[in-house]
Amino acid sequence: MRTSKIALSLACIGMLVSCGGGGGGGTPTPTAGTGGGGNTADCSIGGRLTFTESVFNEWYLFPNLLDTSLNRNSFNNVQDYIDALVAPARAQNRDRFFSFVTSIAEETAFANSGSTAGFGIRLTYDTVNRRVFVIESYDRSPAVNANIERGTEIVGVGTTSGNIQSTDSLLASGGPQAFIDALGPSNPGVTRVLDIIDSNGTRRQVSVTKADYDLDPVPRYGAQIINDGGKQVGYIRLTNFINPAIADLQAAFADFRAAGVTEVVIDLRYNGGGRINVLEEFADLLGRGNEGNVFETIAFRASKSENNSTYRFQTDNRAIAPTRIAFITTGGSASASEALINGMVPYLGTNMAMVGTNTFGKPVGQSAFDLAACDDRLRVVTLQLENADGNGAYFNGLADTVPVTCRASDDIFNNFGDPNETMLAQALDFLDGQSCTAIADSGPGPRTNAIEAPQEPPELLTPERPRTFIEYEMPGLY
Repeated sequence: MRTSKIALSLACIGMLVSCGGGGGGGTPTPTAGTGGGGNTADCSIGGRLTFTESVFNEWYLFPNLLDTSLNRNSFNNVQDYIDALVAPARAQNRDRFFSFVTSIAEETAFANSGSTAGFGIRLTYDTVNRRVFVIESYDRSPAVNANIERGTEIVGVGTTSGNIQSTDSLLASGGPQAFIDALGPSNPGVTRVLDIIDSNGTRRQVSVTKADYDLDPVPRYGAQIINDGGKQVGYIRLTNFINPAIADLQAAFADFRAAGVTEVVIDLRYNGGGRINVLEEFADLLGRGNEGNVFETIAFRASKSENNSTYRFQTDNRAIAPTRIAFITTGGSASASEALINGMVPYLGTNMAMVGTNTFGKPVGQSAFDLAACDDRLRVVTLQLENADGNGAYFNGLADTVPVTCRASDDIFNNFGDPNETMLAQALDFLDGQSCTAIADSGPGPRTNAIEAPQEPPELLTPERPRTFIEYEMPGLY
């Protein structure tokens, strides 16, 4: 049964990097002043830092890994203060930019509808050969309207066709941040001319204007039934655990169940996580036959143990009883993505595999604390998740805890859902009972850069430090 008492968020870095709003019951959101409404909030930097300090002292999951020697008066930025507070935890690989401050309004818009502003492309880069590629384009975005798709190379950026700077020169002079800066701020109306080479080799210049659009968590090619040599295999690609995903997942699994599907490929390759209520719904759709069994337990620090909870698989008439599952992952798979995989291990064992590269490594989640009048939301690491076997310490990724792993490359030159795409092909091979090469545990997310050889995992193009909620939530999205 559901015993969650608190609205939670699973953060994602590199994952990220971090994730969206809460799901469940009441949320621990001290607002302004001494527990009252936001109208009395002190929005000076001193007031915001005082609020931040009090929240971390009361709720942070690793209280012994906070730097309590800091002088608040030495800081004039909330995020800088948070980074300094959690530095001891970060040094032990426990909080890699998982705790941060964001805008309440921005996060709410994203969690409820996936609303964001930009071109609608996710980028990866090669520092050795100084190249940038599009790894996915989002439905109804400016990029898709300009026919910019997965596998496109961006070879230059300018504000006009007359001042385009080459990608090579940008990366040579200032690294990834110089290229990110050249793309401009994530505001509607910002226009850039991109010099691109399509995946078919055609080179062209295209003017693209950033605009508001809603991310579809189960996009084109995201839910289908693949005929694999006469066997019906369900394929689902989830880009983010946001609320609109629930209806999409339910519709896909209703189709799977009606078709008698019991083998599934779940593509989470860049999915950094999101809301815990979406995670639990996804688990229920995989839980037919396990109703009432533990999917996950959530534990807070000892002083907050009254908030601990257990989630058990719920009955859902769209659920399937999976006999084999292949989860497609990369270093961008984190948080809720990892929790879904980890939660299914006790029930499938060697009948499930993680295909691709190692995950990011984030078995902890966040709670939201609002200073509402200041539009401040603190996303604070407050909880740890474990599966029914008690595994919840995969800070270096899941590769050494999932019984079966199969290494495969992220083939950006074939589309998602194409059985010829390298990761999906390997996943189908696993479902067919073929052997594979295991993923070597490569630490906190694979970080290689060889796009010239697509069999290597590319690195998401991200700023030195995320500046907005979207950069935490969807690293590499522009």
